[in-house]
Amino acid sequence: MKQPNLTIVSHPLVQHKLTLMRDKNLSTKGFRELLREIGLLLCYEVTRDLELSLTQIETPVAPMIAPILTGKKLVFAPILRAGMGLLDGMLELVPSARVAHIGLYRDPDTLQAIEYYFKAPSDVAERLVIVTDPMLATGHSAVAAIDRLKQRGVSDIRFVCLLGAPEGVAHMQKFHQDVRIWSAALDEKLDDHGYIVPGLGDAGDRMFGTK
Repeated sequence: MKQPNLTIVSHPLVQHKLTLMRDKNLSTKGFRELLREIGLLLCYEVTRDLELSLTQIETPVAPMIAPILTGKKLVFAPILRAGMGLLDGMLELVPSARVAHIGLYRDPDTLQAIEYYFKAPSDVAERLVIVTDPMLATGHSAVAAIDRLKQRGVSDIRFVCLLGAPEGVAHMQKFHQDVRIWSAALDEKLDDHGYIVPGLGDAGDRMFGTK
């Protein structure tokens, strides 16, 4: 079923790198590197409609009117800890971006998101905020993070993930219909433990080598 606020990034490089990441035999180093690379590619897609204005410059050959990004610098908001894996690649593409950190963990029994840390620029409400987390599984962490940002007055929010599950997308649409989602893939379902199937396992553990 078509999801109106979901964009699947079907670029061949994204899909190729995602397949490599799904392989359970991939090393921690390889997983981390590919996550950074896909972060850059996803960032390219999610920012393709940023607002531009015109400015006067002078090239080595002649003066000209040229396009330049306008407005306040955007904010990347990774959901700790796995969301940090996408951040490096995104900052490589947009090095002047601000960074907010949202600390959430999933209760293993209820699968609900519990906040333990939040730090954002003081004027975050005036900026476009791009929330990042490799997995949109149950959607509880994503919804909790966006709830927190909206409490701070943020109204322009986008969400970027590596993999989504139909349950997570539906949960996001239920609570935040105004937030668009960019993902490299929409997988089949969640299992009984809240993991995406076929998925790629726990992105945080694979990124940091903690399992």
